[in-house]
Amino acid sequence: MAGPWKDARSITVTTTHTIEGKPIQEYLGIVTGEVIVGANVFRDLFAGIRDIVGGRSGSYERILGDARKQAIEEIQAECGSLGGNAVVGVDLDYEVIGANGSMLMVSASGTAVRV
Repeated sequence: MAGPWKDARSITVTTTHTIEGKPIQEYLGIVTGEVIVGANVFRDLFAGIRDIVGGRSGSYERILGDARKQAIEEIQAECGSLGGNAVVGVDLDYEVIGANGSMLMVSASGTAVRV
C-alpha cells in the first residue's frame, strides 16, 4: 500500500526496535527528518535577563521542543509515503552548527516498517 499516508501523525514512533504485540511484517527502509533553527540575537540577549528561571530558558525549550516535533513529523510523513505505519529504532540527535554556533539542528532517524 504505497503512497501518501492520510494522517502521518497516526504513525507509531518508538525508540525501541519492536512494538509489543505487533510483529513487523515488512521493513521499508531508513527515514530521516532534519530541522535547523537559527538563534535570534535579541532573544539570546534577553533570555539571560528575563527568561531564565531556575537555570532553564523557557523560550529555548519551546524552540527545541518545536524542532523535535517537526523532525518526528517528517519521519512519520516519509514512513507513510513508503506505505508504512510505524517507525522503530528512532534516534534523536541535537547539534549546534554555524560559524558562531548560531544554529541548532535536530535530526530524527529510524526504520519505517509495516506492522
